[in-house]
Amino acid sequence: MARSDRLVVVGQLVCQFGCAGTEQVEILIDTASIPVEATPLCPIPFASYRLRMETVPYHLPEIRLDVLEAGCGGAPLLLVHGFTGCKEDFAEEVDLLADLGYHVVAPDLRGHGDSEAPPDEDAYGLRRFADDVLSLADALGWMNFDLLGHSMGGMVAQLVVLGHPDRVSRLILMDTHHGVVDGLDAELVEIGVELARHEGLEVIQQVLQMGNDPLSNPAFERACAERPGYREWSESKMLRCSPAMYAALLQEISTVTDRLDELAAVSVPTLVQIGELDAAFYDASHRIAARIEGAELVVHPGAGHCPQFEATNSWRTSLHSFLGTKASAVGSRVVGA
Repeated sequence: MARSDRLVVVGQLVCQFGCAGTEQVEILIDTASIPVEATPLCPIPFASYRLRMETVPYHLPEIRLDVLEAGCGGAPLLLVHGFTGCKEDFAEEVDLLADLGYHVVAPDLRGHGDSEAPPDEDAYGLRRFADDVLSLADALGWMNFDLLGHSMGGMVAQLVVLGHPDRVSRLILMDTHHGVVDGLDAELVEIGVELARHEGLEVIQQVLQMGNDPLSNPAFERACAERPGYREWSESKMLRCSPAMYAALLQEISTVTDRLDELAAVSVPTLVQIGELDAAFYDASHRIAARIEGAELVVHPGAGHCPQFEATNSWRTSLHSFLGTKASAVGSRVVGA
């Protein structure tokens, strides 16, 4: 095989670990690690390449979810974004985690981003999201997986681990809550639901831009100053969401049953992360960490609700330290190459 910085394999890629099928797969080759004496049976050591991040649609029994995916063949790791978030909330990290030996999948939840968005409010809810996460894991062929949930995604992750403790190997809860978010105003929630139903999310965003966003804080403003285009991208995420999803979830998260006592049953290794300035979730994160036996709590200095952007080094260090490096388990072959 000729040396090349990039090798594009056209044909059918058969992966032992349940990669999405594709007609063309781009594989990044570390040419320096390819031995001169490579044999025809194993021209490239498995550990010397990985699949780079790509967007893949998964057609599940009930819904189509678009995901960011990388590292096929590594240890299963699923990343779940928050309310009005998207898979790109983790885009900067996907390849880095793949480099550590993980098969990383970050979906757009239904009604978010590029995933399918049913028109009815009844199609949305925390348990529906949790079912989608499990269905996605099934489609990937994952019996067990590490699970990270951010904000509302952390609520979804709690339902997954409580309902199916045998499926989750390790749990990361990031800026999330065990019940109703602190400081939610019932009257404002009702107004938000009606605006979503009758006026659209553009109007709600305009209201939030007037200074009524409960998650706005100095950490967010600093990230906007340090990251060109970050404010515009953050605002665009809401406009990619379904109004029906917004109305349904806004109602649910303002009335949801508290799960704090149930979390005492969680027995898997758990990391709880929270931004120092994330007032709405700060106390709840401490309570969650105290309730789950052996849970590790990390407070990210100077961060708000999105520490992956507002305190990236601190967030990444704690996440990578908790997960550790996995030995590459990639096993694939090219058919008809």
